[in-house]
Amino acid sequence: MMESKVTSKGQITLPKEARDQLNIKPGDKVRIFIDPYGQLAVLPVVPVTALRGIAKSKRRRPPTIEEMDEAIGDAIVERYRRATGK
Repeated sequence: MMESKVTSKGQITLPKEARDQLNIKPGDKVRIFIDPYGQLAVLPVVPVTALRGIAKSKRRRPPTIEEMDEAIGDAIVERYRRATGK
């Protein structure tokens, strides 16, 4: 458990252990949530640019309509074959 003192201006300092665990650096923004029971949660605000490449695809281009139609058709035929045993 960590503790922090509230200053006369209503400010608190996040303990180093909490900053390290959340990877919060000077100048970073945090979001503060208060649940209905009065408990406080502090989460770092992750900039959208930090998410770049997280779900990188091996495909260089999106599939064409024709490729999607063909894949759907193949899936329908395969499902039919499994259902009928043909």
